[in-house]
Amino acid sequence: MKNKRNTWSWFTALFLLMPSLAVISPAQEPVVTVLNPLGQPPAIIRVPMAPRIDSLEGKTFYIVDIGFTDTHQLFTEMQKLLAEKYPQTTWIVRKKIGTYFDDDPELWAEIKEKGHGMIMGVGH
Repeated sequence: MKNKRNTWSWFTALFLLMPSLAVISPAQEPVVTVLNPLGQPPAIIRVPMAPRIDSLEGKTFYIVDIGFTDTHQLFTEMQKLLAEKYPQTTWIVRKKIGTYFDDDPELWAEIKEKGHGMIMGVGH
């Protein structure tokens, strides 16, 4: 029984002394050196926005579907609504090949040649 009391006395004394030992020892903050792995980024080149179109009358606009699930029906309905609201404007719905990240040079060339603008639907 005396052995247990001695052990508990030591634990109690150690427990009470711990905070005072932490105060006595000087606290030093560790020094950490961090390097930026990105390096020097290239300069940003600003590209101006395209000028606004003064009127929609007599113009052709493409509505481009990138193939997001169930969006083709949305874009065909959008084409109908825009055609009702702007009857003197041509609205063409086209589906782009691949995904959003894939290039479709033939479609872009057609839009540049025949179109005055484009609405690109990227999903809902």
